Formats: sequence, structure tokens, C-alpha cells
Amino acid sequence: MIVVVNRFLLRKGFNGIALWPFVVLRKKEMKSDVRMLNHERIHLRQQAEMLVILFYLWYGAEFLLRWVQYKNRYEAYRNISFEREAYTNENDLHYCKKRPFLNYLKYVTTN
Repeated sequence: MIVVVNRFLLRKGFNGIALWPFVVLRKKEMKSDVRMLNHERIHLRQQAEMLVILFYLWYGAEFLLRWVQYKNRYEAYRNISFEREAYTNENDLHYCKKRPFLNYLKYVTTN
């Protein structure tokens, strides 16, 4: 389900977020952005696989680890395994249908 909110829940620079079972968008016009919606649907799949709460715990812990590693919040965010999987595959609109179970694990290690 897609929900549109004005700035609520979204940091500056972020236009959408997946909060199981919702995709929260900043503007209603973003409902037509298939790439971004696919990115958020990948996150919904990840969240379901990890029974939601484990996803958020892992996400937060990995963000903190990456922040220490990269010393930059944006670089830390972009290198979280969940984000790496979503950004890598957001243009493949059939990815969620063919995605292997727990596929984010192959993105845990950095280049």
C-alpha cells in the first residue's frame, strides 16, 4: 500500500521509505516513479524475509558499522547491504518475482 505524506517520516533528501507494509512517499506524483517504487518493494521483500523487526535491527546496526567504516553518513547509507541490493536492482522491474530468498546477503561484503 502506498501512502503519501508531506515530510513526515522522511529526512531531507529522501523521497520514499518502506515501512512494512507501506511505501511512504513525499509527493503523490512519485506514485508514477516505477524505479523508486521498485526500490521500495525490494525493501518490503527484505523486511518480510526478516520478520520486519530483525530487518530494522540489522539495518540500524549495519548503518552504524558503515558510518564508522566510511566516516560519512551518506556513504554509510549507500553501503548498507539492503540498500546495495535495492539500488543495484531497482531498474529491473521483474526483480522481486525472480529474487532469491535472502539475496541481500550477497551484498554484505564491500568491494
